[in-house]
Amino acid sequence: MALYKKTVNHKVYWYLREMGRIDGKPKMVSERYLGSAKDIEDLLDAKEAAIVPEKTRHLGFGDSAAVWGILQRLDVAGIIDSVVGARRKDAGASVGTYLALAALNRVVAPTSKAGFADWWKTTAADRFTKIPTKVLDHRKFWEAMHSVSLDELAVIEERIAVAMVAEFNLDISALALDMTNFATYIDSANEAAPIAQRGKAKQKRTDLRLVGLGLVITRDGGIPLFAHAYPGNKPDVTQFPLMIEALGARHKKLAETAGVTVAPEVTVVFDAGQNSASNFSRVTDTNLAFVGSIPPSQVADLLKLPEKDRAIVDRDRFGGLSATEARRVVYGAERRVVLTHSPTLHAKQVAGFAQTLAKAQAKLDELADTLARGKARRTTTELTAHIKTITNDPWLRRVLEVTITGDTPASHRITTTLNKREQAALEEEVFGKRVLVTSHEHWPIRDLVAAYRSQSDAEFGFRQLKDPHVVSFSPMHHWSEHNIRIHTFTCVLALQIAHLMRREADKAGEHHSVKELLERLGSIGETVMIYPSTGGRPKARRMLTEDIDTHAALAQIFNLNKWAPKKS
Repeated sequence: MALYKKTVNHKVYWYLREMGRIDGKPKMVSERYLGSAKDIEDLLDAKEAAIVPEKTRHLGFGDSAAVWGILQRLDVAGIIDSVVGARRKDAGASVGTYLALAALNRVVAPTSKAGFADWWKTTAADRFTKIPTKVLDHRKFWEAMHSVSLDELAVIEERIAVAMVAEFNLDISALALDMTNFATYIDSANEAAPIAQRGKAKQKRTDLRLVGLGLVITRDGGIPLFAHAYPGNKPDVTQFPLMIEALGARHKKLAETAGVTVAPEVTVVFDAGQNSASNFSRVTDTNLAFVGSIPPSQVADLLKLPEKDRAIVDRDRFGGLSATEARRVVYGAERRVVLTHSPTLHAKQVAGFAQTLAKAQAKLDELADTLARGKARRTTTELTAHIKTITNDPWLRRVLEVTITGDTPASHRITTTLNKREQAALEEEVFGKRVLVTSHEHWPIRDLVAAYRSQSDAEFGFRQLKDPHVVSFSPMHHWSEHNIRIHTFTCVLALQIAHLMRREADKAGEHHSVKELLERLGSIGETVMIYPSTGGRPKARRMLTEDIDTHAALAQIFNLNKWAPKKS
């Protein structure tokens, strides 16, 4: 029997013919119509579907494929390899590939390098990346990390930033700067990691050594352009000049890459934590514009201005936010300052202060009861110091009046009075108010407010890095200065990738947080079905789960079909 093709009206149809010899001559014995190629394919699929697979496996696909796609668009592995050199013959993959994979894992399912291979087996990534599990031993990652010097790392970071601006057409005219620190579990006796030091822990883990991290991010998508890791015992204000100097140099190259023919004016946004006279001078000396904030107490006269002196900024964008502006000497120079009042912030501060006040009053009442029972042993000086710790908040000291009577521990008594008039004045003068300071003399107040609020993008980036489930700094199983810095690089790279993904989705009308976006992409899985053998090796068929249709828009945004299994 043989297949026979007929062409009718330029369309091909197939027949199954049986030939035989009749009277010594070859003749057709029978002919069976099979249909077009598509008809035959459908028949085969139906037959295969009727066979129950012996085994099935479900693998992760959508999230890892989307991240891999962004890494490919930026050519992250290629950039790294162009700096550190070509792949060694005995290496399973190049240095750039290992670091790109480390970033991919940080985005999707942060794990240790020792656990990477086991995680890789739960995904379909070995299929579309062509990287087998056998080359992903944790020691291979360590070797890759050791292959990058810190000088090379600086070049790599800069080239990746350039690639992001060029590939995704990022607007780099407005940037936000912020700093935080991360707790580590490095032993106190470890002298190989001087970057990890005890300091003021923003995660409240004062018992652990800290690594500081500063980020400069774009208002356009909240994309980190520059990162600076530093010892955890260094105050933020001391690291600000280093970041500004590096930013000034890097921005010129970024601007050239973006196709800007003249040096654009870039605006840096920062909060009061970076304030000092020298830091303000450093910003202006670097020819950067700025929008910052100062403690309201530095312009106390503005706080006392009546409500009628403020005007609504932009009700459509900022609701009931009102503002007024003036000029004041700030850190050695006369500058433009803007006083804003937010009803939302006002209400939150009223509620927060009520809790703080209630806790302080409860402690003072408890102290009064203890003194009344004659159980106290503190001297007058010690009692006064103890009360100051309870009323340490300056707002509490303004509204609470604590009187001590008696001159011996046994005779000490306290009386606490809440000054309602001062409480009302505090709410009127301070609550809901923020004071912005800027070098922009002609920007409308609404633009200054919008710029300053972009600071929240940097804060969101830090919160994202502290999320243990996606785009996480932890777990960090590295104990040397060099590896901690390389690990920090892969974490920042993961944050860059995640925020680029969110920006791409947002531009296409899919508005999700990073976590929501990864959850939706992660629901798109790949099922592997192993069918019984009819001779030879068992046949495997791969197909994506139905979620590919549920999240068709995301699949299109991240071109998941490019990485999908080919139909068998």
